[in-house]
Amino acid sequence: MRDTLSRRGLLQGAAALSAVAAASGASYAAWAASPDEQGKGSEVSRGFTLCNGCSSKCGLVCTVKGGRLWTVEGHKDHPYAKGTACGRAHGVAQMAYSANRITTPLRKTEDGSFVPCTWDEAFAEIGERVKKIQAESGPESIAMIQDPRPSGKYYSKRFINALGSANLYTHGCACNLSKESGLTEVIGTGKYSTDFGKAKMVMFVGRSYGDGIRPSSVQSVAAAADANCRVVVVDPRLNNTGIFATDWVPIVPGGDLAFLLGMCNVLIEEDLYNHEFIENEAVGFDEFAAQCKEYTPEWAEGICGVSADRIRELARAMAKAAPAASIEPSWRAVNGCSYANSFETARAFCAVNALLGSFGQKGGALLTSTPSFGDLDPEKFPKVPKPKVKRVGDAEYPLVLDSMGSAAVAAASGKVKAFFFYNSNGARGYGSPKMWTKALEDAELVVTIDIQMSETAMQSDFVLPECSYIERMEVPEALGGKKHAVAMRLPVIDRIHPETKSCDEIFAGLAEACGVGKYFGFSVEELSEAQLNTVGTSVAEMREKGVVALPDPHFEYKVPKFKTKSGKVELSNEKVGATGMNPVISYIPRKVVPGEGEFFVIGGKQSIHSHTMTLPVESLNAISREYDMERIWMATADAEKLGIETGDLVEVYNDNHSDKVAVKVTERIMPGVLFVPSHYGGKSKDLSLAYGYGIDMSDYLDGDFEPHVGSIMSQEVAVKVRKVQA
Repeated sequence: MRDTLSRRGLLQGAAALSAVAAASGASYAAWAASPDEQGKGSEVSRGFTLCNGCSSKCGLVCTVKGGRLWTVEGHKDHPYAKGTACGRAHGVAQMAYSANRITTPLRKTEDGSFVPCTWDEAFAEIGERVKKIQAESGPESIAMIQDPRPSGKYYSKRFINALGSANLYTHGCACNLSKESGLTEVIGTGKYSTDFGKAKMVMFVGRSYGDGIRPSSVQSVAAAADANCRVVVVDPRLNNTGIFATDWVPIVPGGDLAFLLGMCNVLIEEDLYNHEFIENEAVGFDEFAAQCKEYTPEWAEGICGVSADRIRELARAMAKAAPAASIEPSWRAVNGCSYANSFETARAFCAVNALLGSFGQKGGALLTSTPSFGDLDPEKFPKVPKPKVKRVGDAEYPLVLDSMGSAAVAAASGKVKAFFFYNSNGARGYGSPKMWTKALEDAELVVTIDIQMSETAMQSDFVLPECSYIERMEVPEALGGKKHAVAMRLPVIDRIHPETKSCDEIFAGLAEACGVGKYFGFSVEELSEAQLNTVGTSVAEMREKGVVALPDPHFEYKVPKFKTKSGKVELSNEKVGATGMNPVISYIPRKVVPGEGEFFVIGGKQSIHSHTMTLPVESLNAISREYDMERIWMATADAEKLGIETGDLVEVYNDNHSDKVAVKVTERIMPGVLFVPSHYGGKSKDLSLAYGYGIDMSDYLDGDFEPHVGSIMSQEVAVKVRKVQA
């Protein structure tokens, strides 16, 4: 699978292509027309910010001409960007100038239409309704759902807790909740990283750097491939990380857990595991080993479709490369929120790495630290009292993470009377849209803070317009790893629409109207200055550099300190056992198994999009349309049976939904599986470019949740397909 083209050269070319492609849309031409054509001598300036294209928040350097954004490039000192900006970064920057911007507060009328209102009117009515809901149903009936961004993380938590509610949720239930919960119960943290620079073998399971792009991650795997690291991609489709891979291992969707346990069986039964690590740094091995006897490669083959011989070869190769070998930790993949066994799959990731003895070792799986800001002046920044009532959903799903919660569980519970959404399209991307529609219809108040009319905004009572990320300052972001740094989102252009506000201004206004303004008596600049001072820097230095290195944490290659109850890797866990699950890492089947004539369905990102948010961006939408990126993938063998060819229109249907979309016929997906890209099927008519373009996999979901965790099980889907027309 290797080719002779240098991966670094490929990446440089791809970055240039992304920049050109992202600049090709009509809207870009409109707002980026040279100021020199409008008048000679336009001023040129450069500023720093953080991208808002995804949760990575890569550092950007922006060039501004005549007060208008001209170019964006990756900040060379930001550990995620390393001098590169992906296609999403170029596209998302255009949203500041989009005709789809919400430019004034909106209030829904009785007939369902929206009319403009003033900020004072919006704040006053929202405050009045919140107080009424608090009095009648208690503060525990109010929820905040946010997709974590620097200021959003701080202000949304402060606001909802000030109201007396613990109901703070992130997008995790639709992204990485199961992964982080599963890892936490084994190694004491929801994250670890792959030491690509020294790795001999890395295995990706359902994960693609080439599609969910973080520039530094792509650069790392490209460099590892150039250095002859064996890169194995385990996935039902040959995803775009395949260009770096030595091996593609097609696997039955949801069979990943069986595959991993089959590898564990080989490592234990053939005595290939790291005895010293297991004896000194793990608990529950004897129970796990006894259980693994039944998880033979032949058993695993019958579930995951990977041959027993292939499982043995891969396990032996990993053992030979150990400890410079590991399973990559993944993100929104098979261990993120996909299946009824995603939590257990995440635990199995850790089991393989533990058997290899790779934790903390050169080329292995690294647990690094992240800096934190110190305590602030309690008079200037008073602490908010801890809510008295626990968060909705936590009791029913005891393995849910405190840092995430399950927004979908909260919506389905019927207990929430008021929803606040910040930078979040829960109604479209967080499980069954039908379930969300009912929850929002039943609610007494729904408020969305956004810059465009998302599907969630369309179902809200009030829509509050935030200025775009290149127009606002946000609190600093601490960056961890082998080295520590701090980065900051700073405004690079003046506010385009005067009636839009920044995150901090909106939450301060809401707090005042709801009677808790005393917790917001400071500006975002004052807060940022105070936080930065605790780590030895300042807003002035951030404006000068964009990214500031912090004192060296002196990372060392060694077995890390595991923050579990035992202080060791827990192959058996008491907390897990208390839920009624097997405390020992074990096999759990996926929930939905296709019947006769049905297909498995898998989803995934495309490198130019971030779920539903970016599809309305004119240039990115144009790229999707030019290259027919909305098409679902079908295996050649399946297409031949159904008389389907590339470009044909088909109907995809199950008991929950039916929709039509074109097909791409390919050898890059295993028979019996459909790939549906996860950015399409928009339902907001105000976002005309996205409306009705492609299909949305979430429409086909049953709307239930992974036991004990609360993730949406985003790929527990089976569908049928019939040809509509050529």
